[in-house]
Amino acid sequence: MQTEASVAQPDVSELELVKRCQKGDSAAFDELVARYRTRVFGMIYNMVHNEQDAWDLAQDSFVKAWKSIDRFRGKSSFYTWLYRIVMNVTIDWLRKKQVKGGGTEFDDNVQLREIDPASKTVPRAEPLPHQRMERREVRTRIDQAIAQLSPEHRAVILMKETEDMQYHEIAEALGCSIGTVMSRLFYARKKLQNLLRDVYENV
Repeated sequence: MQTEASVAQPDVSELELVKRCQKGDSAAFDELVARYRTRVFGMIYNMVHNEQDAWDLAQDSFVKAWKSIDRFRGKSSFYTWLYRIVMNVTIDWLRKKQVKGGGTEFDDNVQLREIDPASKTVPRAEPLPHQRMERREVRTRIDQAIAQLSPEHRAVILMKETEDMQYHEIAEALGCSIGTVMSRLFYARKKLQNLLRDVYENV
């Protein structure tokens, strides 16, 4: 039977690792890296679609996290704090690569009543054996469509759809308001639906 203390232990352990990092313990930071490097790499890879670039950006993100660990105050989880660094590094890199998407459609001041938080973002193919080819084709189309989004739009879509993060978590990770997150998500979904119109009609 789990006690309240045993349930909370993972959080206590993480905070203890952070405290040790803030005292200069690099081994403690290595443990944090080991815990999160797969998720960090996966998120970056979904943004940049290149394995080597994703590993390089993950490395840059962890280096920045180590250098700024003293600024972590525990107001959010360590992962949310780390996520913000990862997104800043990745979005800055994408901007420098001049990856262009739906930035011209972007409007943070969109009326929230126009946004349906539960609206369908991308069609999902049925995971049946005889549909594997169709599923791969749909996945490729979705990846291509996401790649056409601006870095900011791409980030919110992946955080919401891939990481299943809540609005307040995305806002905290990106350093913006919940309203801004909802607005970006609305426009990202709208653009994806336009790009994938024919796919929607066949699912």
